[in-house]
Amino acid sequence: MKINGIPYRTIWPAPAGQAVEIIDQTRLPHEFVTVRLETMEEAAHAIMEMLVRGAPLIGATAAYGVALAMNHNASDEGLENAYATLLETRPTAINLRWALDRMKKRLTPVHPGARPEAAWAEAAAIADEDVEINASIGRNGLALIQKAWEAKGKQGRVNILTHCNAGWLATVDWGTAIAPIYAAHDAGIPVHVWVDETRPRNQGASLTAWELKSHGVSHAVIVDNAGGHYMQHGLVDLCIVGTDRTTARGDVCNKIGTYLKALAAFDNKVPFYVALPSPTIDWTLEDGIKDIPIEERNGEEVSHLQGRTDDGRIMKVQVTPVGSPVANPAFDVTPARLVTALITEKGVCAASAEGLKSLFPNR
Repeated sequence: MKINGIPYRTIWPAPAGQAVEIIDQTRLPHEFVTVRLETMEEAAHAIMEMLVRGAPLIGATAAYGVALAMNHNASDEGLENAYATLLETRPTAINLRWALDRMKKRLTPVHPGARPEAAWAEAAAIADEDVEINASIGRNGLALIQKAWEAKGKQGRVNILTHCNAGWLATVDWGTAIAPIYAAHDAGIPVHVWVDETRPRNQGASLTAWELKSHGVSHAVIVDNAGGHYMQHGLVDLCIVGTDRTTARGDVCNKIGTYLKALAAFDNKVPFYVALPSPTIDWTLEDGIKDIPIEERNGEEVSHLQGRTDDGRIMKVQVTPVGSPVANPAFDVTPARLVTALITEKGVCAASAEGLKSLFPNR
């Protein structure tokens, strides 16, 4: 994707393979800042503090974090330490473990002297594959938006509601849930996106809206509680969201609030789609509600808001009474029964064990 006409990925290796650079997403939408990561510890910090976020990008950053670790200590101990440290950064997104397992499997049989080069090559492969996967998700999801457009007699516009940020900022490029929207927009289908603000970190208002505005896609930011109202009044044709972990039977874990949107969509007979790359599928789990660990994040994300003042200053303010306790679960689980279909790089399938196996028979 492009920023001011310049193509960017969300993470890229610096020259000479000694560092990687990222977009600091905590500074968006008011400031575009890139950050250089030179150590595994800096990569871990970037994941934990959400300078990078979104399951696919977390995985790619973890892979590059291992490569950075190999620059400094390519021994078996160094590899184990990097794996353990990075694994602890975010508990919910399965891509993190998937990428680390892949890096460990690739590097374990390699002589320590050759590990840095092998690590950088494997991390780059993971990033490149993510781009291709997401482009395929965009093409497969485009067909669903095209179908909605034809059902309206190609009149008006296709109204799509999304939650959180599952655009290119959540991946290496293109995005998951937003990739079909970009594909539809670029194909000339008039789409309009209802962008949930997505409290508490406002990834919708801060990131998705910034992305869509940069790409010229019609959109409006709405408060999280407005989605059901728009569905009741026929102003939402379909919902598309992403996921940080999907179970083998099709339960999806996504940003807190997704479950409530799925309930509203179900009640109003609005199709509710989930876009996911296959590394997001956790084939070891069945019951998402019972088995997926839900990250509890710092309460300051709820009690405080960051924004830009009229005179251009970036400030953080408190919105809760001093001393009021705060609870902050970062994710919830939407049962497969509420999901119309899953959009993957292999195609579209039912949110069920049978549906997933039809696209991934080897699993």
